[in-house]
Amino acid sequence: MSRVVTISEASSIAIHSLVLIAQSGESLNVNKISERMGASRHHVAKVMQRLVKEGFVSSNRGPTGGFSLRVMPYELSLLTIFEAIEGKLEETSCPLDHPICPFDHCLMGNIVQKMTAEFREYMGNKTLADLMVHS
Repeated sequence: MSRVVTISEASSIAIHSLVLIAQSGESLNVNKISERMGASRHHVAKVMQRLVKEGFVSSNRGPTGGFSLRVMPYELSLLTIFEAIEGKLEETSCPLDHPICPFDHCLMGNIVQKMTAEFREYMGNKTLADLMVHS
């Protein structure tokens, strides 16, 4: 199946994990996070260590250990999380990253540039707090 836009599993795990931790109000361990998301425990652990390194969460070992937010949910945008996992989001006008086009206008109507700009705006304006489900 082909998709025009995809978000990596690692980015998805990062965003979902941080929302789960923010909603819980307590630390969550890798087992709890991977269970709730139906994701590989190993992949969740790898992503969580990256989030620790970025300073978004702290990690505590032991039976009552887990991951806790180090930032307020309203301070952390989805774009910041995405770029921590994937690297800086680059806007390009050519879907093939060609510096010179043989045509006088983009045959794709600059759709890649438009979609990237819209994605950047959406992700930059949404925070963890916006995604938290309040009971």
